[in-house]
Amino acid sequence: MLDLSPLPGQGLGDAVDSVAHIVQVALTPVFLLSGIGTLLNVFNTRLSRVSDHREHVAELLRGDADGIERTRLLAHAIRLWHRTIVLDASVVLGAIGGASTCGAAFVLFLGSMRDTAIATWLFLLFGLALGCTACALVAFLVDSVLAWHGLRRNGSLPHRNRS
Repeated sequence: MLDLSPLPGQGLGDAVDSVAHIVQVALTPVFLLSGIGTLLNVFNTRLSRVSDHREHVAELLRGDADGIERTRLLAHAIRLWHRTIVLDASVVLGAIGGASTCGAAFVLFLGSMRDTAIATWLFLLFGLALGCTACALVAFLVDSVLAWHGLRRNGSLPHRNRS
């Protein structure tokens, strides 16, 4: 349990400052975790849309597409497959970042025992959380570039004729 009584030679103001610092440090992972949760929601929504597009392309490929249209559909299918891979990586990295953030917050609570090994674990977990979150954002950027490049290069997905 955290002892909030001032140490000998330490005034009440110093104890309050110490507690305020602990609260500030403990809130940092909470805000990071909230941001990571929001990013995971965005990644999953995007992955769902890409999955829907993949199903639509597969349906069109099963239809009676001619040679040029079939080539375009295959190009779309390949690009959508690449986008699925990088979005999966975004989700996995974001989840690892979130788990590491939770670990860092847990270590902060353990840190009240003033163990030097705790500081090492805190540094590693928080660093892992930040690194994975940065990598998740890079993977999401790759998906965005694939999407934009594909639209410029191949145009939008053809619509199925409903005759």
